[in-house]
Order: sequence, then C-alpha cells, then structure tokens
Amino acid sequence: MTPTLRDPTKSPEEPAESQSAGEDNDRERANQSDPSCDTILLQADPWKPCQRSRATVKEWLLRLRSCLGTVCGMEWYGYAALGISMAVLSFLVDLSVTKLLRAHQWLYLKLEGNGLLQFFCWTLYPACLCAAASSFTDNICPFSTGSGIPEVRTMLAGIEMPHYLSLTNLFTKLVALVCTLAAGSTIFLGKVGPFVHLSTIVGAYFSNLCTLIQGNKKERAAGEMLVVAAAVGVASCFGAPISGVLFSVEVMCSHFALRHYCPCFFSAACGALMFRLLSVWSGDGETPQALFKTNFPSSLPFYPLEIILFALLGLLCGAVSCCYLFCHRRVLRFTKTNPFLVKALTTEKGLYSGVVALFLASLTFPPSAGQYMASKLTMKQLLTSLLDSRQWSSQSHNASVQPGPDPLLEWSSSGSPVLSLAVFLLVKVWMMVLAWTLPLPTGYFMPVFVYGAALGRLFGEGAAYVSSTALTSSQQWASVNPGGYALAGAAAFSGAVTHTLSPALLALELTGQFSHALPVLLATLLANAVARSGHRPSFYDALSIGKRLPHLPSLVKASPRLPFTPIGQVLESRSVQLQKVAGPAEVQHAVNTSTDQQIPVVDSHESQIVLGFVLRSELLMFLRHCETDGVTQTLEKHLDEVCCIHPNSVLLSPHNTVQEAHGILSLLGVQTLCVADRGRLVGVITWPEMKRILEDLAKEI
Repeated sequence: MTPTLRDPTKSPEEPAESQSAGEDNDRERANQSDPSCDTILLQADPWKPCQRSRATVKEWLLRLRSCLGTVCGMEWYGYAALGISMAVLSFLVDLSVTKLLRAHQWLYLKLEGNGLLQFFCWTLYPACLCAAASSFTDNICPFSTGSGIPEVRTMLAGIEMPHYLSLTNLFTKLVALVCTLAAGSTIFLGKVGPFVHLSTIVGAYFSNLCTLIQGNKKERAAGEMLVVAAAVGVASCFGAPISGVLFSVEVMCSHFALRHYCPCFFSAACGALMFRLLSVWSGDGETPQALFKTNFPSSLPFYPLEIILFALLGLLCGAVSCCYLFCHRRVLRFTKTNPFLVKALTTEKGLYSGVVALFLASLTFPPSAGQYMASKLTMKQLLTSLLDSRQWSSQSHNASVQPGPDPLLEWSSSGSPVLSLAVFLLVKVWMMVLAWTLPLPTGYFMPVFVYGAALGRLFGEGAAYVSSTALTSSQQWASVNPGGYALAGAAAFSGAVTHTLSPALLALELTGQFSHALPVLLATLLANAVARSGHRPSFYDALSIGKRLPHLPSLVKASPRLPFTPIGQVLESRSVQLQKVAGPAEVQHAVNTSTDQQIPVVDSHESQIVLGFVLRSELLMFLRHCETDGVTQTLEKHLDEVCCIHPNSVLLSPHNTVQEAHGILSLLGVQTLCVADRGRLVGVITWPEMKRILEDLAKEI
C-alpha cells in the first residue's frame, strides 16, 4: 500500500458511487458525533464477535479523541509521534551498526598473527555486506537505492512519486542501510540522506492517519507533514533540531511557507530530545549533551587575527569543493555513458557493489596503505579525533591526558600525523566519488563533513606549527587550537558542496562550541561564495540532473535558459473542456475522460472564450440531479443552470515561461491553470502536465 499526497476525493468516480460515498461519509460523521450510535450498530450485527466489548472500546477511543482535540489539533500529535518514532528508529539503527562493527573488529583482532586471514576478514566482511544490500534492494524495491533526498525534493516541489513512499521502500531501505553502515569507514558512507527519505515515508503515513482520525481530507496538511519530516530526518540523526529545520528550508523546499516553521521546530525538537534521552538511557552519558565531545579552551577560543586564517580556510574549502564537484559530475556522466558500467549497474548490481567494496577495503587494509589514513577508526571516531584541541605536531604531546585509547595513535602509526592527514585527503577524495557510484541506500553528507574536518585539521596544524616557530617570537600564539580549524573546515566544505549554510549551525550543535560561531559562519559563507560562482550545480542538484528528475531548481543549474522556454511550445493542445450549455451527456464524457478536479468552461466550442472552471464535485452533483429528476433528452438542463462557474484567479499566456507557471502552481497551491491567448483557451497546466514538461526538458540536457 502506498500513501498518496493528493486529496483522495479527487479521484474519478461514477455518480452512483459518489452518492454511496457521500452517504457513508454522512453516517461516519453521525457516528463520530454520537458514540452511543456506534454501540447500537455494533450490537445489532450478530456476525461480529464481542460486540459489546468492541463498542465500549470504540466509545472510549472516541472520547479520548475528543479530549485530545480540545488541547490542540490532531496533527500536532502526529508531529510529536513523527519526531519520537524517527528518533527511536535512528537509535536502533546506530545500535545495530555498532554491534556489527564491534563483531568485525573482534574477529579481526582474534586473527592477529595471521596476515592472510586478517586480510580476508578486513576485505570480505564489507564486500559481502555491500553485495547483500545491493542485491536485496534490487530484488525487493529498486527505488530504495541512493540518498533519497533528490526524490524528496522533487515530491516537495509538487510532483507525485508514489513509489518512493511505500512501506516496501521503507523496509528495504532500512535493512540495506544497516548493512551499508556496518561496512564501516572503509566504504565511507553515512545515513543522513536515507533517514530524510525514511522520515518522509513515515510522515506520509502519519499524515494519512491524522486525516483519518480528523475525519476530513486536507491536501495542505499532507504537504506540511512532508516538509516537517525532512527536518525531523536530520534532527533524529544528530540530535540537532535547529540545523534540521534550516536544512529543510535550504535544501528540500524551493518555496518554504512561514506556517511550516512551528510544526518543523516542534517535531524536530521532539525527535532531538528523544534521540539524546535514548543515548542517556543506553549508558552513553549522564545527561543529554553534544554528540561529539570537545575540549576547546573557553577562556580564549581564538585570537582576533585568526579570523584572517579562518577566512583563508573558507576560500580553500570552496576551491577544493569546486574540484570535487567537478570530479563527481564527470564520474556520474561516465557511469551513465560507459556501456560496461551501464550493464553492470543494470543487471549485476550485487556483483558490482561487492567488487568495488572489495577494492576499497583492500586499499584501506591497516598493515598496508590503511596505516596512512587511520582506517581502523569509525566515522564517529575519525571526527572526534580530528576535533581534538591538542597540537599533533607538538613534541610535548602527553598521551595520558585523555582516558582510554588515544585516536592519535592511529594517525601516528605512519610516523607523522601530518603525513597521514595528507594521504587521507589525497586518497579519500576519489574513494568517496567511487563509493558513491554503488547502488546502495547511502548518505553523502557525513563523509563530506569528515573530509572537511580533515582539511581544516591539516590547515590548523600548519598554522600551529608556524605559530610555534621563530616567526612568532612571543608566546602570544603559542596555544593555537587546530580543532577549531577542523570544526570550521567541516562546516565550510560540507556547506560548499551542498550550497547551504546549515552545516555551520550543525557543526555548532554537534559539538556545543558556540564560541566558534563567528569564524565557522565566516568560513562557510566564503566557501559558499566560491562554490556558487559560475552557477555551478550543488551536489544534490547534480544527482537530480543525473537521474533526470523533474525538479526545476536543479534544471536551472544545468541549463539556465531551459526554464525560460515559453509554455506554449511545450503545452499539449488537447484538453478536456466544457461549454456553458453542456448537457448531461457531455458532462458525463468529461467526467469519464478526465481526472482533473477543475475542468475549464468555455463560452462555446467554436469561440473557445474562457469563462472559468467548474469543480468535479459539482459535475457529479449535476449528474445525480439529472438522474433523480428523470430529465429527458428534450428537457435536459444545461451546465450553467445547475453548476457554479468559478472565475480563474490567474490566467496564463502562451508566452509565459515554464518557470513562471511552476512558481504559480507552487505558491498558490492550485491544481489547474488555464492558458489562453487573447481570451481563447489554448490548454491547461496541471501537476501531471508540469511533470511531463519537466521530464521532456530534462531529456534535452
């Protein structure tokens, strides 16, 4: 079963069926208003067991709904339930992945002393997991591969994609995501994108549930729940509600309505609070706190002149992101055009994923090249080690400052932590691009965030080394914090790749280091300025373009002239229309051949002068009226005598552009727009028609 985002009353129905449905709705409303009626109906049916008990339960449920409804609307309970359920789901995924990673680490350590068996354990474990996940998704639900964010962005723009909101997709993506994350930092993939998609699926079902409980059908509420779900997906991953809402504003929605702010913040706060409480109850901490613990100095976080260095770091991250996005677009194009890769990604997805994962794991084998990139550390351990405030290049490093195993030992296994950082940056950049070709449910944000932290760490280590040499004779710059540069680099690079500013706030919420708010925001702004120059597409825009999704903001980045195509050049001329003197036969034909909720009305088929539109529900009432009154062909009534012809609030011209038509559909929330030339009807723009137009334009790129 797949949830639909449109109003269910808008489906085509026969007049008799519509009458029956209306009677059922009347009975349902009567039953809801009078709980005793439910008791009578249930007890009157001898075929249902436990009639009296069922009637009592339903009566109490109706009373509970009435009590809850007096506090606030039922949709607010849906927002809270969405945030809590996604937080529980995120916690269970993290717990499962942690168990699988520990099992892999335990087996690897048990084989110590036998290099060949350790190599097989290190390489075959992630290869088998990736192959199993890819085969599972390909056989159960092929729509569950990838991030899911480009598809969610397309749905939030008004395009219906019901296959991406099915329960099968939810189950398949969840299982395959656990297998992908259990492959570890060898594959270097995250979970943010898939969780935004999973949250959207859960939000669609909660929206249908709230609609069922309320007894009315609101399409606006369904769209609002999906916008809220996009924010909850990020908040439930990191326990960061504010950056989750900002992510939904920047990435997911091309037009964000102000009425979505309160629901987004409320649901994201519920999800973030539940996620952090689950961490406390599992024994990870005594109280809800930042996900990544840091020990930055609070008395003097950074020197005033370091602002210049943070600005230079932002420019560097912007330049590196441009190179990275260029390589990513080239690889995407290569995978779409190379015959061998096209065949492998079409028919042999499991084999392709296994081979690529085996190759990546072989490169990160710790006794070989893996010792130069801290391959034993997980994604969370990598980020925690990079945010360390101690100077790795300092010879006075004391390993006993922090209890437990010191992650610096993994970076120092090659002799120099700076050398390991340089190798990490050079190797991981193309390993990430190669790993992101895998047909798996994968997240792309966290790897980019960690890579930016490594870039900032290397920059900070250089600044700390220079400050400790003869260039600064005084002790003023003796305590430069490289971890602050890692924090700024993570936010700047991930923000430049995604063309957003929300990573700056996310970095502060993840660490709790709001003392670095100014340098982090400055670095992110400058990195975005460099990355956005030349109208280059962002990472998610490139994915939408590569998949040829009907997402207009992404198509603008690929071809700036494409959205300015006149609507008259791509509009299909045939459309269902009615004249004002239409009889029952013509109305019946229009109802049977069209699924639109608004059908245009013209003065006559010869003149084609647009008068307005008539609602589908009114046409069904017109047909029922004709049947009940027994109207004959000689005395048939006309359309304008029974139905109300509504005037068009907006009338498009064939010279209007596709971008203008798309913007009007999105902002006004209408379902139908008439296109007229000098008052004569040319065609009709609906969301299905807009989807067809955008898909045709995407093929031209």
